[in-house]
Amino acid sequence: MSKSARPTISDVAKAAKTGKTSISRYLNGEKHLLSDALLARIEQAIAELDYRPSLMARGLKHGRTRLIGLIIADITNPYSVNVLSGIEAACREKGFTPLVCNTNNEVDQELHYLDLLRSYQVEGIVVNAVGMREEGLNRLQQSSLPMVLIDRKIPEFACDVVGLDNTQAATTATEHLIEQGFEAILFMSEPLGMVNTRRDRLSAFRATLARYPGVIAENAEIPLHEADQMDNTLRQFHTRHRGMRKAVISANGALTLQVARALKRIGLNWGSDIGLLGFDELEWAELAGVGITTLKQPTWQIGYAAVEQVVRRIEGMTDTVREQVFSGELIVRGSTSR
Repeated sequence: MSKSARPTISDVAKAAKTGKTSISRYLNGEKHLLSDALLARIEQAIAELDYRPSLMARGLKHGRTRLIGLIIADITNPYSVNVLSGIEAACREKGFTPLVCNTNNEVDQELHYLDLLRSYQVEGIVVNAVGMREEGLNRLQQSSLPMVLIDRKIPEFACDVVGLDNTQAATTATEHLIEQGFEAILFMSEPLGMVNTRRDRLSAFRATLARYPGVIAENAEIPLHEADQMDNTLRQFHTRHRGMRKAVISANGALTLQVARALKRIGLNWGSDIGLLGFDELEWAELAGVGITTLKQPTWQIGYAAVEQVVRRIEGMTDTVREQVFSGELIVRGSTSR
């Protein structure tokens, strides 16, 4: 065997002067079937060759890989990073290994990773589908693997979903702004499309303000990196309601960052000139000016619960699909205080 080649079970058997069956028994924990002298030779051979068994090959032989595929639309999104922490903790506790695939919101990557995970024979898939294109979603629907969606539902696809109670969260956020005396509120999101999280939050915003006819309710859909459009929308909202106490709700953390940048560009200060409340807790939120009020999602718990559910499916649970939702927590800072 060359020094660069990975040692095989045959190499270990040769070095230990025994057959492959004895090596397999050793690796499978059947050491009681081997003599002390043979055990010593096998252990010495493994140490000298630095042999490491292929967990993939052993798993496939026994019909289990103990792998869970994780598809993330954008790993740079703080929400996804925090969810991943909960996923990793649950996988470690339950004896699974996560295979993480970041699609970077690219259709070709989505399709590539879906095929790749199937080739690795993962036992289940957890999908953070926000940002995924229709082609990728359609491919998901065709998969027969146990699957749990995080945060986003897929139309006409019966699948377990774990995420935030968006209606409760958006209602809490809107009522907070009303209690703080804001007279005009702008709900900003990325284009709604078929993303149920954005639609649910907007619907709850509208439903809440319908109970307060004296408060002006507006909404705007702006692509994440359309800086000029965002600047103009915020500037016009501020001008249109001059003299009134006004605020902006941002539908997610990535958008909150862009809104904060836009307010800086057009010379408006959150907390004094305009209120600002963003979904998702951000590490820098308490440090930005007077601080930015956020609606914190229990991201770690969401990730953990998603793995718990997919493991139940892997182990044969056949109950009807379920939607598990968690409550958010409002963290009030200077951007919405009187």
